[in-house]
Amino acid sequence: MRISEGVEWAAHCLLLLDWMDEDRPVPTARLAAGFELPPPYLNKQLQALVKAGLVTSTPGARGGFRLARPLERITMMDVVSAIEGPEEAFQCTEIRVRGVGAGTPASVLRRPCAVSTAMRKAELAWRRALAEQTLADVSAAVKRGVPEIEDNVRAWYARN
Repeated sequence: MRISEGVEWAAHCLLLLDWMDEDRPVPTARLAAGFELPPPYLNKQLQALVKAGLVTSTPGARGGFRLARPLERITMMDVVSAIEGPEEAFQCTEIRVRGVGAGTPASVLRRPCAVSTAMRKAELAWRRALAEQTLADVSAAVKRGVPEIEDNVRAWYARN
């Protein structure tokens, strides 16, 4: 499984919206400039965040995006689900009934496949770990490493 870079952009945008501490919506073009991204590409991620209820969108010339709730109430799993969707990464296609397994008795097939069980167990652990980590936790980790991050972000956007 590969998570798209849209998850990365979305998480960073959510952090930026918090750190920028703007009293008005932040336009897509302004957020995109901070990542040197084409605004239409970033807007796709932002619209997914709107649909998931993580940000709000204000249309028009003075429009843009704002956090819909504090970072303490947004988990990394919320971000992944918003961008990638809620579907499970592993999809068992029951290949054990093909080839050498073509004659497998139905009684055996009633039990879940061991490969599927292992993959689902791992995915559940991954999802739980992401659900336990809020963007406030991520923000705090960034600030421990770069205490001036909020000031740097505000200063960069004030110049650009």
